[in-house]
Amino acid sequence: MADAGSMMSMNAERKTPPEHVVLGKLTSPYGVKGWLRVYSYTSPMEGILDYGEWVLRHRGVESRYRLAQGRLHGKGLVARLEGVDGRDQAESLAGAEVLLPTAELPELSEDDDFYWYQLEGLSVVTTEGVALGRVEYLFETGANDVMVIKGRDGESIDARERLLPFLPDEVVREVDLEAGRMVVDWDPAF
Repeated sequence: MADAGSMMSMNAERKTPPEHVVLGKLTSPYGVKGWLRVYSYTSPMEGILDYGEWVLRHRGVESRYRLAQGRLHGKGLVARLEGVDGRDQAESLAGAEVLLPTAELPELSEDDDFYWYQLEGLSVVTTEGVALGRVEYLFETGANDVMVIKGRDGESIDARERLLPFLPDEVVREVDLEAGRMVVDWDPAF
């Protein structure tokens, strides 16, 4: 499964794809020449540096920046954006989300590969037809990705939150994006 970050939350109904997906965020200045530390949601993390133009959303305002340079630094990433030449300018961008237009995401190579934003909001039912809820978000554990399924009164068997591993063919039996539904082999008691 491709990871472009946890990109959107869904309500009870499936929505159209988001205009942008969140690839990461700028956390703090690095040095005095306008560089910033970058927290990447992409996998691998340096994949965020493959995109030459970033849309930054900061304090409700979106602006575009060209990536001038970026590199691995220790266990993280640092980047310099065109027009950001000093620490004060970099500090003013700390906390900004790095967005990418959804249309610019690379095509997935496999039919059973999905971006996280495509899975969020899907209704989840067991192979026996028991409704468990909807995929709220996903997260990485190292061993495998995990889906957070939230039940809703009147829509699912209960209002519990369940953590299901995203394991195609083992747990996840079918994903139908058009129908907004995922079938899982899972005991509702867990």
